[in-house]
Amino acid sequence: MSMATNRAAAAAQSNNIPLGITLMVITTFVFAVQDGLSRHLASEYNVMMVVMIRYWFFAAFVIALAKRHAGGLRAAARTSQPVLQIFRGLLLAAEICVMIVAFTILGLVESHAVFTCYPLLVAALSGPVLGESVGWRRWAAIGVGFIGVLIILQPGMSVFDPAAVIPLVAAAMFAVYGLLTRYVGRKDKTATSFFWTGVTGSVAMTATGLWYWEPMIASDWLIMGCLCITGVTGHWLLIRCYEVAEASAVQPFAYLQLVFAAIIGISAFGETVRPNVAIGAALIVAAGLFTFWRERQKGRAR
Repeated sequence: MSMATNRAAAAAQSNNIPLGITLMVITTFVFAVQDGLSRHLASEYNVMMVVMIRYWFFAAFVIALAKRHAGGLRAAARTSQPVLQIFRGLLLAAEICVMIVAFTILGLVESHAVFTCYPLLVAALSGPVLGESVGWRRWAAIGVGFIGVLIILQPGMSVFDPAAVIPLVAAAMFAVYGLLTRYVGRKDKTATSFFWTGVTGSVAMTATGLWYWEPMIASDWLIMGCLCITGVTGHWLLIRCYEVAEASAVQPFAYLQLVFAAIIGISAFGETVRPNVAIGAALIVAAGLFTFWRERQKGRAR
């Protein structure tokens, strides 16, 4: 086989869209299962303890992954912006705790319906944070998405529950985390950001979670083991997904996590889908898909 053929084969392998979509669908299912397990455990035990144990396995996975790359742990940890990397790790750990609290209060369906707006928050904040241009079409999509959020939250209704804002706070935190990840990625490798995310979060959650330790029954330890496995598996699948296909092709399928989470919430926890939640979530997803489509069109134009 010629060198040109080899390069073509490598390029095809690096942008295998059908495989990337398949991996993304599996990833969203695994993460939805993880959320269901988190919801169960957090309803029985302190959220800090649950997230702490989950982070122990995540940190072990990150360290094992770093050892496999050239240069090992020292190369993975090398960064010129440690303060930002530490802040990113702390922010993600806090966001996970906030989102799990939302699961226990609002359930999977409504929490995910609101959280789905985070890509729109990323688009809205990319201008002031990263200096990226945000055109009127993207602002229109962001506006439609937030109309969807308002439909879900129903802030003008007498039955409005302030707890419904919790997943919105989590979405904002995750959006800032995503923007900071893009910012540090201008200087640091993906492996470096991944390493700092896992290790920083593990250290922070251990420092807080140990104060909330409580005995866990054997069956729940089994569920905890499944939670840790799904967490590691989900991150590995996501890494593989972005390795085999471009993000713009597979990212829209990430919205399937809302579908899978709703199925788990309804079947396992007896949750229901209120009409306003379904309508609002549909608007948010439509706006998000339009935003991704516009970014892809602009990328092709460039």
